[in-house]
Amino acid sequence: MTANIDAPRLPAMTTGHRHESHRRVRYRAPFALRCGALLIDYILLVLILVFSTMIARLMGGGARMAGGTAEKVGIILALVAALLDLGILAGLTGKSIGKFTTGLRIERTGGGPPGIPRAVLRHFIGYPLSLLTFGLGFLMATIGNSGRALHDIISGTVVVRRYVAHGTAPAKTTRAS
Repeated sequence: MTANIDAPRLPAMTTGHRHESHRRVRYRAPFALRCGALLIDYILLVLILVFSTMIARLMGGGARMAGGTAEKVGIILALVAALLDLGILAGLTGKSIGKFTTGLRIERTGGGPPGIPRAVLRHFIGYPLSLLTFGLGFLMATIGNSGRALHDIISGTVVVRRYVAHGTAPAKTTRAS
C-alpha cells in the first residue's frame, strides 16, 4: 500500500538506437520505516548521553566537579551530533544516519536534496510541532495520500523510499528459505 509521488519529468534518454522517454516515479516511505529511521537517529543521540552519564558516575564520589563536567560535555556532544546528523547531513544528502540505514531519503516536494535550512526547519521546528499535537503531526503521514507528516508539510519535503522507472513495478524482495 505505497502511493506514487510523481517526480519531475526527466529529459529523453537514449538506449541503443531508439529514443525513449522515461519518467521516474518516487514511492513514499512506509510509516514503519520512517519510525525506524527516527528511532535509530535518537538511539545514537541517547547513546552519547548514556556514555557520558556512565563516565560521570564512575568519576563520582570526591570528584563531583569532574562528573558534572562529563555530563555537560555529553550533552554538548549530543547537541552537536544532532545538528550534524539531522541538520547538516540530512540537508546536504537528504539522509540522516537513520534514513541511510533504512534506505529512505528526504527530498523537496519538487525533487532534490532539501538543503540545510529546510532540514533544520523540518527537524528542529517541525518535529516539536508534530509532537505538540499529541503525535497527530506524525500520524498525518499514514492518513494522507501524499504520505507527508506535519513537519514535511511545514518544510516542503517528502520522505521517499526509492525511484523506479515509470511503467515498471518496484522490485520485490523474496524470502530465502
